[in-house]
Amino acid sequence: MSLLPSIRSSSRSSILQVLKTSVAVIAAWVLCSLLFGQAAPIFAAIAALLVVQPSVNQSIAKGLERSVGVILGVVLAYGIGFVFGRSAWVVLAAIVLALVFSWALKLGPGSANQIPISAMLVLSLGQLEVTYAVDRILETIIGAAIGLAVNVLIVPPVLLQPAHLGVARLAREVAAAMERLADALSVSTASADLEAMLVKARGLRATRDSATDAVARGAESLTLNPRRSRHRTVLEGDALLLARLTILVTRVLGMTRAVRDNYRPSLITDPAIVEIAEELRRAAHDVRLLGREEVTTAEIPLLTAPLQILRPNEEHWILIGSLLEDLRRVRAEIVGTEDS
Repeated sequence: MSLLPSIRSSSRSSILQVLKTSVAVIAAWVLCSLLFGQAAPIFAAIAALLVVQPSVNQSIAKGLERSVGVILGVVLAYGIGFVFGRSAWVVLAAIVLALVFSWALKLGPGSANQIPISAMLVLSLGQLEVTYAVDRILETIIGAAIGLAVNVLIVPPVLLQPAHLGVARLAREVAAAMERLADALSVSTASADLEAMLVKARGLRATRDSATDAVARGAESLTLNPRRSRHRTVLEGDALLLARLTILVTRVLGMTRAVRDNYRPSLITDPAIVEIAEELRRAAHDVRLLGREEVTTAEIPLLTAPLQILRPNEEHWILIGSLLEDLRRVRAEIVGTEDS
């Protein structure tokens, strides 16, 4: 089994984020070198590196995690070093003690990892003096502050495009699933093809979950972001559409399962089924329009309409009744009524 998928990501951060991180690290390094006379202010550089995150909210969280971890790690290292010195076994003991300390305090991963790292660096590279310990703490705080400032002042990240693309993709796939249903009700379809259609419909859940995660990341990127007022409306629109599509995913999956379970070759000649297939194609058309950025809700053609089947075929009445009820609810979501 290849290890490459666990090493590489399916996406990469923007080049702007790389440049901002580089600026933060260089600024923190230079400033702390001047302030503390350090040839290599590693603590400041690491803090700046970690704090420049995909969102301002995450930057603040990372800054706090990093600062708390460094303060506790430096204090722990200074105390152990002052009593036992700086031998190799003392460094190892400090790392183990820091891990146990983090576990006992139920610290998050950021702070829990930073405490042993800071303790190890101080004991291995530093001096057992109070001024040295204080300088490393101040160095970390300055590095974190610079990282946060860079992330806020230089085009604060706004993750709206992934959210919009994820919701639009979900709309397209829901529409495609409706069209596959319509095709299965229009021409004779083999059992294997019906099973494959159900498998594809089940795949809508993964697409929905991906869109939900993208919208959540977009909302987080606007938290404490100075640019949030200009973008909040766009994200709110995507969130509302996602809620409607989430219901449609459930409906389409139920309809697909019903067709698979109750399929008969004679279905395609039933007048009621013919009308249902046509309504499914119209609904798919409307769902595609819902996912288009340039079309507003008021401009969407309401092509679907409730069907009235006075005397359903006795052989197909269970399937017809199920599909009609699901179509009614699908239409309610497309139109935007509460009758769902």
